Amino acid sequence: MKIGVVFPQTEIGEDAGGVRAYAQATEELGYDHLLAYDHVLGANTASRADWRGPYTSESNFHEIFVLFAYLAALTERIELVTGVVILPQRQTALVAKQAASIDRLSNGRLRLGIGVGWNDVEYVGLNEDFGNRGRRSEEQIAVMRRLWTNEVVDFEGRWHNIPDAGIKPLPVQQPIPVWIGGYVEATLRRVGRIGDGWFPRDQPGDQLRQDLETIAEAARDAGRDPDEIGIEGRVNLVQTPQDEWGAATEAWREAGASHISVVTMGGGLGPDGHIDIIRRYRDVVAT
Repeated sequence: MKIGVVFPQTEIGEDAGGVRAYAQATEELGYDHLLAYDHVLGANTASRADWRGPYTSESNFHEIFVLFAYLAALTERIELVTGVVILPQRQTALVAKQAASIDRLSNGRLRLGIGVGWNDVEYVGLNEDFGNRGRRSEEQIAVMRRLWTNEVVDFEGRWHNIPDAGIKPLPVQQPIPVWIGGYVEATLRRVGRIGDGWFPRDQPGDQLRQDLETIAEAARDAGRDPDEIGIEGRVNLVQTPQDEWGAATEAWREAGASHISVVTMGGGLGPDGHIDIIRRYRDVVAT
């Protein structure tokens, strides 16, 4: 089971120095991957009394592809994971181009996690349709995979029309792995049919086992081997006492996870504090 970190987007700060220090420390400590969340627009809650989302206009988010281009130059080994980029609020060919460039500049270190999101404010601001985002994401994945593996593409679908054109350079990985985040049944079945991996929301237990069976059933129906679909769980180091870190990690291993990421957000820490926690986790669990 590979162990990575969740980049502390909302607490890392705005300056490049903290971002650089955290990313390089993560690699030096031997972690396998760095996963980052994605949001483009944050809603102003002053005008939305009923707002229930976890992020707002006050939440700090470095743009994910710009961030990864920066980190690709600062690191040599660690895998860069979007967990998840909100795909349907972005132009598909542009995402394919950005992802291919990151993969090429990092020498094949990108794993593209995608999701459909929950924040309709972002969709309005980015001029995309919130209502068809799930169905449209499937065609988006198909388009990106075609663009990543062909010099030119001639594609006409329900939402996309690419008239004999292509991106260059192509990515190192052919194609870039596409993992999917989400927990509703339609998403789980999408993972089984076309996903390379899944980011679950729940911790190990009955609900996770049920969701994995739904994915496996969809995979078998599509002629795929469910065992080839990766699973990435998360262990929250802020909410979990240190003497339980090992048990929480082992629970994911027993659940069949191929990857986990450790979360350090939620304590209001700066870069040094986040580095300290992942160092302690490495010393306690990951050695």
